[in-house]
Formats: sequence, C-alpha cells, structure tokens
Amino acid sequence: MSLLLRAEQALSHHFDQAVGIGAPPRLVAAMRHAVFSGGARIRPQLCMAVAAACGDDAPELTNAAAVSLELMHCASLVHDDMPAFDNADTRRGRPSVHKAFSEPLALLAGDGLIVMAYRVMLQAGAKHSERLLALMDNLTQGVGLPHGIVAGQAWECETSANLGQYQRAKTGALFISATCAGALSCGHGPEPWASLGAYLGEAYQVADDIRDVIADAASLGKPVGQDALHARPSSAQALGLEGAIAHFDHLVEQAASSVPACSHRDMLRQLVQHEAERLVPKALCEGYFKAHANSIPGRVSTPH
Repeated sequence: MSLLLRAEQALSHHFDQAVGIGAPPRLVAAMRHAVFSGGARIRPQLCMAVAAACGDDAPELTNAAAVSLELMHCASLVHDDMPAFDNADTRRGRPSVHKAFSEPLALLAGDGLIVMAYRVMLQAGAKHSERLLALMDNLTQGVGLPHGIVAGQAWECETSANLGQYQRAKTGALFISATCAGALSCGHGPEPWASLGAYLGEAYQVADDIRDVIADAASLGKPVGQDALHARPSSAQALGLEGAIAHFDHLVEQAASSVPACSHRDMLRQLVQHEAERLVPKALCEGYFKAHANSIPGRVSTPH
C-alpha cells in the first residue's frame, strides 16, 4: 500500500470514528470539507515513512499520529483563509470553508479539528501510554507556543518579524513534529529525524513564497499575490525570486542528505525529491522567467 493511500484510509477511518453520531450536521460537513479536499498529505506520509524506517511496530499508533498531524494542518488552513487573516475565497481549487459554510462555522470547524486531533491520538494510544505522552508533547510543540504554527501565524500580526523565525514556526514546526512522530510512535528517539523535518518545513514555506509570485490562482488552487497584499515576510521578497529558488533547491538537498542511515533511506530521499518537483516545478520557473525576461533585473529576453 502506498503511503498516500494509507494516509487517506487512516484519515477517513479516524474522522468518522471521532465524529460519532449526533453532531451538528453542518459543522461535520464543514470539517469534512476542510479535510477531504485533495491535500498532498505530505505530513502524514512523512510520519508513516519515518515509522517504517524505525520498524513500525505499532501501526495503529503511527496512523493516529499521522492523522492528528493532518487534522492540525487542515485546521490551520481553515483559520488562515478567514477574513481576519488572508480572506481567501478558495483553497485547493474549491471554496474555502468560510465561503462554503459561513464564518461562524469555519471558526468552529477549525476548533473542532484541533480537538479531534487530540481525541484521535488518545483513542489509539491506550496500549502505548509512554509513547502517547511523548507524541502528545511533540504535537503541542508543533502547534503551540513558543515556536509552533500558532506562533507562526501570530508573527503576521506583529509590526516586524524575523523571516527565518517566522518560517520555522509557521511551516517548519509541524514538519518537525511529523518526522519526530514517526520515530516516537515506534518508541524510538526523535532526535535523528528532526533535521529532515526542519529542512523540509523551511523548503515548503519557501516554495509557498515562490508560488505566490509565479503561479496562477487556477493551478495553485488559492489566491496568489497574498504575501505582497498583506505585507507578509517572504523569501521571494527578501532574496529575490532567483535567490529564493536557489535557497529552495539547497534546502531540498539538505533534507535529502539529512535522512539517517536506515533500510528505507532511498524511499525517504525519493519522497523528498518528488515533493520538491511537485512544489516548484522546473518547467513553471522556466516559463515564468521566459515570460518576464524584460521585467526581471539582470535578465534580458532572448531574440526569437
């Protein structure tokens, strides 16, 4: 079974189990809209891949940890899209939750997904109490203060923010939690896997900054030009577009090199490279530079 299929099946199972019977139907529909909308599931896949490298002796706990990470991620997207932040009408090519279900239900859907993430973990961790405690702590570090995704979102509300600190919190923290969770679910120490999450997380945020400039709303599935519109810290603004792309490529190389020696090292490196091309396709970059050759400093269009 592929990691993506495993992640999707685990999400469906745990979501239905956690919702139960009798919950407000429109709230459930809003939460389902947020979760089952065609996401790449890279965080749960990373968790499962690291667990496989560590023996995956408690797959039910691995699945729950992976699902909890994705639920937290989806909750953050729901809140991120709301008028108080990005005011985005679309996400993954569909109406954002507040557009489809109203602002009150979007707020509650995000809250519900956060609570559901912990419920999923608690329900699956009864047989592994020591691992459960470590996994819960790991998840709170990736989400809360001082350096989790909540802090990352809050940096956008400050008058100024350090770009690296902002990116590590907003995106990197949950990636670190993902790789560490894979090890923790198997009773292994998370330290050897933290660097992989850190490099990938930063690469993802840099990729998001790049795509906000060079992609279009139709292909990206959400509005573009948001960093400039909201005056947010951005690698593309700080380093220039070409500098940001070079930085992204370097982070991907570091991520691949950071995978510890294990039986699944090649699989993990392939996952990293596959995600890199999906996030920042070389053809997209080349097409953008060709189309904007005269407007980018230092670039001159080639005569036909």
